[in-house]
Amino acid sequence: MIRTPVLVGLGATVPPRVVDNEELSRGLDTDDHWIRTRTGITRRHWAGPGTATSDLAVTAAQRALRSAGGGPVDMLIVATSTPDHPMPATAPNVAARLGLGPIAAFDISVACAGFVYALATAAGAIAAGIAERVVVVGADIWSTRLDPQDRTTAVIFGDGAGAVVLRAGEPDEPGALAGFDLGGDGTFKDLALVPGGGSRGRSEPDGVGEADDYVTMHGKEIFTHAVRRMAESSAQLLKKIGWSASDIDWVAAHQANVRILHTVAGLLKVDRARVLVHLDRVGNTSAASIPLALTDAAAHGRLAPGQRVLMTAFGGGLSWGSAAMTWPSIQVSDVVS
Repeated sequence: MIRTPVLVGLGATVPPRVVDNEELSRGLDTDDHWIRTRTGITRRHWAGPGTATSDLAVTAAQRALRSAGGGPVDMLIVATSTPDHPMPATAPNVAARLGLGPIAAFDISVACAGFVYALATAAGAIAAGIAERVVVVGADIWSTRLDPQDRTTAVIFGDGAGAVVLRAGEPDEPGALAGFDLGGDGTFKDLALVPGGGSRGRSEPDGVGEADDYVTMHGKEIFTHAVRRMAESSAQLLKKIGWSASDIDWVAAHQANVRILHTVAGLLKVDRARVLVHLDRVGNTSAASIPLALTDAAAHGRLAPGQRVLMTAFGGGLSWGSAAMTWPSIQVSDVVS
């Protein structure tokens, strides 16, 4: 039997604090119309004092495990670029708080593409017989890394976490992940960057300042690369697994910008109506965005068993990746908005 990862649980969460465009406009040279027309975002959720990435990750994983009906877990992967600490990894703490025992637990840092990379890593562990059941979490709290005076980033990012439970199964099962495509290009690393916090910044003669802890982005260049890379990666994956654009029922793409979503759909020749949109209510939640969008769609009854779902993401690094699956019969009650 070919050991194939099968999705059996799904859950997500966002912090309770809602920050709408009007609130942001009072501190920035912008307004609600500018934000909505350029990003498609109307509001986002930001974590309050004392809330860390692991807190959101634990809640999302708990909900995913409940959706899966419980059961043992052999491995836990947290995709995040905003870990609780530079060291140790966030995942072991999450596993301990979930009471999972001394299992393999580690982080993956691939920015907004992290969830797809983590899925692929979990799939490899299942295929190799290293694990039978894996929890994959995408979680980020970017509000702690935003320059409040930079409208390029301050209006985009929200905080959240989403999680899935995968188990070993067969390729023809509902919920089976059909394949992956991954890529990256470090020559463009400066297009999306947090300068401080690592050995590079601390090795500089002048040290680091407060501003070095903020994320910086070159919006126009990121847009161009995101559209190209997600479309190319998706097309390569579809060719690899023998699907056509007409076979796709839903596209769950990284929720960065509604114009990016629509442009990618156009390049793939997929109707916009088949693209999941969740960023209007939560913003760009980085590694959490795809599982958040899936959870929202499943909770509202938009995803039906047997439907074919294409996932694709792009993030700093540069990094990108795609995954495909057939949707299972799954119970999700968490409406995240």
